[in-house]
Amino acid sequence: MTRSPGGFDLTELLARRGAERYELHSRHLNHQLPRMLRTIGFDKVYERAEGAYFWDAEGNDYLDMLAGFGVMGLGRHHPVVRRALHDVLDAQLADLTRFDCQPLPGLLAERLLAHTPHLDRVFFGNSGTEAVETALKFARRATGRRRVLYCDHAFHGLTAGSLSVNGENGFRDGFAPLLPDTAVELGDLDALEREVRAGDVAALVVEPVQGKGVNPAPPGYLRAAQELLHAHGALLIADEVQTGLGRTGDFYAFQYEAGVEPDLVCVAKALSGGYVPVGATLGKDWIFKKVFSSMDKVLVHSASFGSNAQAMAAGLAVLSVLEDEQIVANARVTGELLRSRLAALVDRYELLHAVRGRGLMIGIEFGRPESIGLRSRWAMLQAARKGLFAQMVVVPLLQRHRILTQVSGDRLEVIKLIPPLIIGEREVERFVTAFTAVMDDAHNGGGLMWDFGRTLVRQAVGNR
Repeated sequence: MTRSPGGFDLTELLARRGAERYELHSRHLNHQLPRMLRTIGFDKVYERAEGAYFWDAEGNDYLDMLAGFGVMGLGRHHPVVRRALHDVLDAQLADLTRFDCQPLPGLLAERLLAHTPHLDRVFFGNSGTEAVETALKFARRATGRRRVLYCDHAFHGLTAGSLSVNGENGFRDGFAPLLPDTAVELGDLDALEREVRAGDVAALVVEPVQGKGVNPAPPGYLRAAQELLHAHGALLIADEVQTGLGRTGDFYAFQYEAGVEPDLVCVAKALSGGYVPVGATLGKDWIFKKVFSSMDKVLVHSASFGSNAQAMAAGLAVLSVLEDEQIVANARVTGELLRSRLAALVDRYELLHAVRGRGLMIGIEFGRPESIGLRSRWAMLQAARKGLFAQMVVVPLLQRHRILTQVSGDRLEVIKLIPPLIIGEREVERFVTAFTAVMDDAHNGGGLMWDFGRTLVRQAVGNR
């Protein structure tokens, strides 16, 4: 088709104004983001991406160990997902009429539920936080109760309902009043029992592996919590937004523990294929029938773009790739290789305290060293702001070794690795080699790494 004169040309627009990206963001969007990126030297310009890699304008490759906070489970631009999206656009479906039943949502629900045989129905929204919001509403409607329990340090999203079950005060401060929800410690069954005995608890929402800090639920906790909740008429909600679809080496992270059958399960992120936002809340038949209790209630919970054809096509393609390419098994095997290689370094480096996680969701925790020289430098960083040492590791991984990682949470001395689930031995070797070099530099007691640490200290003190 010939482009009309003066018509919209995305390629031309990007070529003409793409170099303005940081200036445009500073002027029109969140002005703190480009400021933060420049401070830590992350203000890169990536030209293209494929699989587990980015490339800059000079042709340098960067290994992605972040996967867009877990969205890019299959890496970037997987050919099967791309083809599915081209196909659904070319089909020119009568999408989102709102008064018909298109086939793609039912087909995707069927495929998802096949991995969750104890659940019966699916609601499709547009994000992880929407999936959690849906679960909160459904739990309160199904039980007739108001209060939802959540775990300290949990992260379930940033919209008002999901923020109410967010265990990090830094996200909650300034946005009260929130829903009447209560925090309990992950793994503390006594605290859970005290709360559910009050008789007003609708549900406990829990990440089987917490994203902040990469903390797996203690062995036996999820099943015991489920039994406690059910004994008192409450529900178990599993937030699998980040951990689901193979991230931890099982299709869902709750499947690591036998006998755990959540009443509601939230998924999103990787289901999108990295292209079209999508969220899904899976639940039991009786819960959905409580919510959609009559024809008058047919739209009591809905989403304007929920179940759109592009998102459904992406989700179907993702599930097909997960099965056809044995992605879940790869996450389990490669994750174990990466975790074991890193764990072997704990005795070698006194600043390295622990390596934990499941599958390709791994936390690397740093802690107070024993030697006097390192201890004084560690104390300097801690006095300024906890979490600065982890940031000192993240920066040279990108600047010197072209590997993108993240600190696992505010004021945490933990790096979280959540790479695309398609990585293999080559990427493991590249990361371990780079991480070892960074740790060597940190333990030598001088050099550019600690110079950067002093810069971070000045920045932290200046922000007080």
